[in-house]
Amino acid sequence: MIIDEKLYKRILEKKKKLVSLRPLNKEQLKLIKEQITIEYIHNSTAIEGNTLSLNETKLILEEGITISGKSLREHLDVINQKEAISWVGELIKEGKEIKETDIIELHRLTLKGISNYLAGRYKTSQNRIVGSKLKTTPPYKVHSEMNNLVYEIKNNKKFNTIELAAYSHHELVRIHPFVDGNGRTARLLTNLILMRNGYPPIVILDKERRKYFDVLEKAHFGNLKDFFNFIARSVERSLNLYLNALIPTTKETELIPLSELAKETKYSQEYLSLMARQERLIATKINGVWCATRKDLKDYIKSKRKYRQS
Repeated sequence: MIIDEKLYKRILEKKKKLVSLRPLNKEQLKLIKEQITIEYIHNSTAIEGNTLSLNETKLILEEGITISGKSLREHLDVINQKEAISWVGELIKEGKEIKETDIIELHRLTLKGISNYLAGRYKTSQNRIVGSKLKTTPPYKVHSEMNNLVYEIKNNKKFNTIELAAYSHHELVRIHPFVDGNGRTARLLTNLILMRNGYPPIVILDKERRKYFDVLEKAHFGNLKDFFNFIARSVERSLNLYLNALIPTTKETELIPLSELAKETKYSQEYLSLMARQERLIATKINGVWCATRKDLKDYIKSKRKYRQS
């Protein structure tokens, strides 16, 4: 296994806990799904340069409002992602294996109305990733390498689900089969693989864009571990959000900003934030703010004491 064992164990425990809640409350589930969808669309498009805010994205998707001063492309970008996510949901319901044509359809939906000529078509000229040293797959090899990727997804015996989703993400970006929309398509494919195996969709945060690009670049040159763990932490974050929304909240399980939690301990906000970034304190980023529960903080303090005594 490539993912950190402790991280993977926590994820499996949280997934098991989520499954144990079934049948899920339909209204609560609908609400958290809508929240995650909007957050996903905003962040996935923002990573590619879309300047719509989270609230503006919400207004477009829920109210059909046109935002003054924003381009038609930016509006279509978020509308297309919503349609693509709905399509992913329908594909999962069908229970069929992922095919090459499914990935092409995800791309077609991503660029629909933005560039109908490029939508759902493989590149015919060499392209590159800005800021990367990677030489992407030449056009004449794209079809065979995409076939190989789909074969690996279908016949996977090497990776667990999260690793397979991360591997597929990196491989699609490495191949860079399309002129535009490769990143958005890769993130959709990642969620397709995760969701068809019982995981909630993940959100790669725009605020973590630099780290995302850095670990993805490392994956292209053989270091899969950092990128796999990055995706795994995104999975854990989504599980935390789902569990927090679906389980009755107590004083111990409420997600609280670290700035508030710090007031209840001898530790500073800066120290707790550092521990969160180093993954020593289990925490979740919500709207760019690190949050944790009192229980997680107590567990961290307890583990720290054990470490000192050993």
